[in-house]
Amino acid sequence: MSLDDLPFMLLVFSSIPTLLLLRYVLKKKPVTQIQKFLALMLICVIIIYIGLITQRLFVVSFNANPIYFEDFIYIGTCLIPVMFFLIASSFVNTKIKFTKKYALLFVIPILSLIILFTNNYHHLFYENYSFNFDEMVYGPYMYVHLLYTYGLFFISALMMFNHAAKTSGFFSMQSIFIVIGASIPAIVNILGIFNIVKMTVYMTPISFSLAIFFFTLAIFKFDFLSVAPIALEKIVDRMSDSYIVLNDRNIIIDFNKSFLSTFKVKENQIRNVNVFDWDKSVHLPKLKKSLQTVSVSPKTVTFEAHVDSINRYFNVELSSIVNKGIFLGTMILFKDITQHMRDLETIKSNQDMLIEKERFASLGQMIGGIAHNLKTPIMSISGAAEALTDLVKEYDSSIGDPEVTNEDHHDIAKDMSSWIAKIKTHTSYMSDVISAVKGQAVERTDNVSSNFTIEELIKRITILMKHELKNALIDLNIDIKVNSGFTLRGDVNSLVQVVNNLISNAIQSYNGTPNNKIDLTVEKKDDSLILSVRDYGCGMSKEVQDKLFKEMITTKGKNGTGLGLFMSYSNVKAHFNGSITFKSELNKGTTFSVILPCN
Repeated sequence: MSLDDLPFMLLVFSSIPTLLLLRYVLKKKPVTQIQKFLALMLICVIIIYIGLITQRLFVVSFNANPIYFEDFIYIGTCLIPVMFFLIASSFVNTKIKFTKKYALLFVIPILSLIILFTNNYHHLFYENYSFNFDEMVYGPYMYVHLLYTYGLFFISALMMFNHAAKTSGFFSMQSIFIVIGASIPAIVNILGIFNIVKMTVYMTPISFSLAIFFFTLAIFKFDFLSVAPIALEKIVDRMSDSYIVLNDRNIIIDFNKSFLSTFKVKENQIRNVNVFDWDKSVHLPKLKKSLQTVSVSPKTVTFEAHVDSINRYFNVELSSIVNKGIFLGTMILFKDITQHMRDLETIKSNQDMLIEKERFASLGQMIGGIAHNLKTPIMSISGAAEALTDLVKEYDSSIGDPEVTNEDHHDIAKDMSSWIAKIKTHTSYMSDVISAVKGQAVERTDNVSSNFTIEELIKRITILMKHELKNALIDLNIDIKVNSGFTLRGDVNSLVQVVNNLISNAIQSYNGTPNNKIDLTVEKKDDSLILSVRDYGCGMSKEVQDKLFKEMITTKGKNGTGLGLFMSYSNVKAHFNGSITFKSELNKGTTFSVILPCN
């Protein structure tokens, strides 16, 4: 076998997979429109195979003129680009209606065949025909035919590539394989026709065989014939929720119409734009960290965000797009929760009003205790002032008295310093009382968040509850299992009110029985700080436990409203993003735990 026979042998062998693929396409059920177009394209390729094989046999055996076989070969050659365009249209639109505009696609191919059939009279197609591209001399019409053929190939490939940019996962891989398959015959023929590379006419069907290899990958590996991308697009465009799809480089490659209308952007403003460039206008918190999280392992990450530019709240959900363990990109879903958040704000506003009423009701009970707390240090300071007055008189009368020694002067000064130190202690205590009372008494229109320590929290609690505990003859045992300098952030006065309410309830659980105790424990577990208030009183029934925190329920009868616990729970939830849990057993006591996230 000579080197000249090698392309022909490759031609013969490459016809086998084409026939097998045609058989598969025709047998696959159900038969879709895109299958029909692919089958027609394969038939066009087989026509070229039959024509070239027959041409070679007759030229070698009977010395026939090879150009006569071109009339048959070009039936397939002229129709292949049309079939490929119909495949691309069907892929992009799922299903097409064969109208007049599609019929116009056949005008140039039919004209090309007519001119080829009459070539001997005008030589518009070929001036000289040869098996080798570099020996061919083309007529002027050939360039019209080539321009149409490769133009249609280019448009078809561009349609599929553009559609790949709008889709993800399986769809994009299918389109890439189809584009590669379509590019191979176009590149081979351009290289041969323009004598860039020396080759024979047999390379055209061989190049189509390579293209069919990529079609086969798309069909068998990605089930290309069963996809319906436009049907899917129509479904997601009708979704009320907005979404965008990012590739593995965080470039926005897809979105639905809801996204465009919700965020008031145009398609050309976000397509193929890095999501972080778009985020500069909306400022989504946690976006970068969340994208890093979903790219590492397949999972879903959610967070809430407020977009100032459109004044809407969203629950943002990020999900990995993974195929066979390979990370392909991320889908970001925006669930509009604006109305929900506004309803919560209304509820919160009502809750704040109830909390204020409850707080001022508590202040009424606290006034007697505060008066007692201030009366003792005031009387002590008054006594210290009297003592200092006597010492001043004593010092004044000692001036010039020869019997008064330097040691006597030092004793007087020492006594003065002692009384001054006591005054400072009492005034400091009074200052703490005033600060604690002021924090509970002043009207707050905003939630004031600041850093505060456990030591400061416990100090305010003990000051405000001291009198109530003393009157009830109840001991408060405080056990702090964390560093007293441990810092939290939030509204310290709100937390003081919550804990004091729990302690008041614990006192009342003893029903006036004296000489009992309440345990206040502060400890850290995992990423949470837990403040527990435990009593050993009457406990709560199962009925009360089932309704607790869900409605305003009380065990105190006409002496209680049930507002305190209900509002305490809402307060911790709203101001600290925390929660309150409880354990209770009748006649054995109750433990309430305030759980606060450390971060």
